[in-house]
Amino acid sequence: MEIDLPDVLAEVTEQFARYEKALVSNDVTVLDELFCDDPRTLRYGIGENLYGFSAITAFRAARSPVGLNRKTAKTVITTYGRDTAVASTLFYRETLPGRVGRQMQTWIRFPKGFRIVAAHVSIIDEPGSPKDMDQKT
Repeated sequence: MEIDLPDVLAEVTEQFARYEKALVSNDVTVLDELFCDDPRTLRYGIGENLYGFSAITAFRAARSPVGLNRKTAKTVITTYGRDTAVASTLFYRETLPGRVGRQMQTWIRFPKGFRIVAAHVSIIDEPGSPKDMDQKT
């Protein structure tokens, strides 16, 4: 298997950038487009476990558009062959000082292009933050 074929990596990186732009601007149409429309698609969020495309789209439609801005860091996108990729990133929000978000997505190529079939989002104390140090003592 070939890992990180340049053309495939560029394609997934472009889709990942579209997702990030849609997320911070609350472009629900694009967010919905980028998830696979299938009852087996899942998204584990910060406070919710969403099973199936319908649950994911309902969550997006009901979510507040306030406070979605964030900065990403240490983004790693790896492709496996021509049809599979994993995207991982850290994210930071001004509203969450001392905390870091983690996001992972599994992307699969379908006839309409790459789509997310599984995603996980979580937030933890930033390693080395005063809050994190309090928990270790």
